[in-house]
This record gives sequence, C-alpha cells and structure tokens, in this order.
Amino acid sequence: MNLRGHGDGGAGFSLQRRLQPPCGRGLKPRLQAKTCSTILLLTAVAAFAGGYDNQVGGPKIGDPPILPPGVTPREIEGVGVDEHLGLPVDLNLSFTGEDGNPAPLKSFFEKGRPVILDLIYYRCPNLCNLVLNGQVEAMKEMGWTPGKEYEAVTISINPKEDTNIAQQKKTTYLGDFGRPAPGWHFLTDYQGSAKKLAEEIGFHYRYDQRQDQYAHPATIMVLTPQGKIARYLYGVRFRSKDLRFALAEASEGRMTLTLEKILLLCYHYDPEANRYVLFAANFMRIGGALSALALAGFLWYMFRGERARVRNAGIHREGTV
Repeated sequence: MNLRGHGDGGAGFSLQRRLQPPCGRGLKPRLQAKTCSTILLLTAVAAFAGGYDNQVGGPKIGDPPILPPGVTPREIEGVGVDEHLGLPVDLNLSFTGEDGNPAPLKSFFEKGRPVILDLIYYRCPNLCNLVLNGQVEAMKEMGWTPGKEYEAVTISINPKEDTNIAQQKKTTYLGDFGRPAPGWHFLTDYQGSAKKLAEEIGFHYRYDQRQDQYAHPATIMVLTPQGKIARYLYGVRFRSKDLRFALAEASEGRMTLTLEKILLLCYHYDPEANRYVLFAANFMRIGGALSALALAGFLWYMFRGERARVRNAGIHREGTV
C-alpha cells in the first residue's frame, strides 16, 4: 500500500513520518524512544507534584463555625478566630491539672518542646468531642509521642468544670491513643485564666445560657517552645501530615528530621486552603535544579554516544584500508 503523497513544493511525505512523536524528532529510533520516555517521566512527576495535595481539608478561615444542636446564628455572633501568629501567650497564667494540683502554663514549655493547645469544654455534647477525636487520630497516625517530641495541653473554657471530669476525659483519650502519653495534659480553669488565654490566642467563644452550652470555633493551635503562636489548624479532622509539619515548623528546627527539613522547603502553610501545600517558588527552584541535572546528563549521554560512533567509524575505515 502506497501511503506517500505530496506536500508543498512536491516534497513527498510518509504517514510514518507524520506520526512520529515531536520529542526527539530526527534522532535514531532507540535514542528517540529514550528521549520521549524521559520527557514523559518528567511530565508525570510534575503532574504528580501539582496534584499531590489536592485533598479535602477542614473548613476554611471565614467559614461559619459548626453549631451545637439548638444554637441559632444570632447566638454565635462574635464567635470565631483572629489569628495572632508570632505573638506570645502569657506563660504566667495558671490552671488546675487533672490531678488537682496547680498547673502553671510555663511548666509545659520548660522542656523546649512545641505544644499542641486546644480550648474546649469537657461536657460539650458534640463539637469538642469531634475536635478531640480528630486530634487523637492525627496524633496516632503521626507516630510521635506527647512528652517526647511535643506536649499536648487541653484546657476547659468552662469555669464550672472540675478535675474529676478532666481526669475522666484524660483516661478516655489516652485509651484511644493506645500508648503511654505522659505529655498530654487535661486542665481546668483557675481564676479566669482560660478566658485570658483565649483572648490572647484570638479564640472567641460565647456562652449560651439557655442551652447551657458554649459556641466556639473548631480549632487547635500549635505553639513554639517559647510560647509563641505558630499555627492554627481548623476543623474536626486533622491530617497527620499537617500536624507533624506544624510541630516541626514550631520547633524552630531543633527536632526536625532531615526528611522534614527537605519537605518544609517545598511545603508552606496556606491559610486559605487550611493545609500545607507545595510552595511554588521553592518547588520551581528544586524542579529547575533537577531539570538542569537531567539535561546535563542527557547531553553527556549524547556526546559520549557520538564520540563512540566516530571512534567506531574510524576503526572501521582503518580496517578497510
């Protein structure tokens, strides 16, 4: 079958030639295949990197807070979060531990670890339990242990709650955690310290006397070892990756493993998406460097192959003389 025709100026062309892929056109078939494979591989890597973090996160900043049963929008006026990133909290505030002893806030920062902080109330019928459930699941998946790599401090915003309910909650959630966690503390209020801490963090809640409930945001915070606010994580489900990165970031590099140091170059926190995403500038720098290395390797391969071809051609000519 003749599939030849005529193009401009009567130049013939073949269907085979027109169906050749654009990558590596003009090269030998074997080299062309390697070139196309390389380009496809790099394209796949770029596509994977771009889509890797397209996962569903928690509620975005500004989304309406999750409402307890029976609470109307009017009853949540003023409820929300004003982020105070980089600002310190008052470490001289004091609370009551689940054992009934005084628990100064500074005592949880003395060992130089980052701190996960959540403000809830223990008799909450719905939202607080969801937040704690999401937190404990993320902590389990993360693999780190409170009291070793970080501290976790859960504080009741209800001044009426006592150490008995705090101890019950601790027993429940340490059971869910599934292993010893000496660094997870369940505290109750002391002389209004919970309200003061909430104001410093920008955590705004409201008490509904009719329902005897608190309307409050679904948020946990991560603080640096010096007591500065490093990150807010929103929702009732927290990805272990986000929590791990937030702790690594808050620790100011002192506990960050090599892997996390590399990832933190690529991943920055996006407050609009409410998760860690690839930071374009850093990713382009890394991608550009990898592309340059790939190009250099490809050129070296071609140059070496050309030299071998010339050398073999010379040997062949000498053999025929």
